[in-house]
Amino acid sequence: MRIPFFRTSIPACACLLALAAPATAGTFGGNATLTTDYVWRGTTQTQGDPAIQAGFKATSGNGLYGSAWGSGVEFAPGTHASSEFDVVVGWAGNLADDWALDVNLTHYRYPGTTVDLNWTEFNGTATWKQNYWAQIGWSNDALASGHHGTYAQLGARLPLDAQWRLEGAVGHYWLDDAYGDSYAHAQLGAVWAFKAPFELRVTAHATDDSARRLFADLAGSRVEAALQASF
Repeated sequence: MRIPFFRTSIPACACLLALAAPATAGTFGGNATLTTDYVWRGTTQTQGDPAIQAGFKATSGNGLYGSAWGSGVEFAPGTHASSEFDVVVGWAGNLADDWALDVNLTHYRYPGTTVDLNWTEFNGTATWKQNYWAQIGWSNDALASGHHGTYAQLGARLPLDAQWRLEGAVGHYWLDDAYGDSYAHAQLGAVWAFKAPFELRVTAHATDDSARRLFADLAGSRVEAALQASF
């Protein structure tokens, strides 16, 4: 389960592209990633195994955008979950010289499962000087539980030179209504943009004891490395 793109049906994607088409300043891009572990909000979504991920994004000149993103996943065997597709519809733009806002609706979808794992979340992210951000996410069906959940994150990136930067974030997930508990996590990573359009990222993740109680071996401390290409 992930934040970062959306999943949707072909008709929904067509609607998004139709919105973006009239704007001459619209853009289209995407990315592909090979990662040693798919970690989302501090917990592994692949039981610590590698994953291949890819996504695309269409943006109109007025800030409206739509994106689709997919990844392999590995949940409990009884769910038969092997893939995740995220579909996002949103708006992003500048509020002032140093401030930007992104608001979106993200739908997480897991096709072919024996239980309904699909759910939707509203997200908002404020960014300052392109390097510091505060995010809030809310759903009345958090993690497909049928109950409310709220997620918050503070993050920062520190460019070191033209090729290197550090990135860190701390997050808290309030799941008391769904699971009777909440948890916190943190991450710190280094990114090497060694040759456009490629980047190599190494990130260390850690969670608190509450995450271990909620998700057992899926939480805790782990390190993941990822090679990403953007276009």
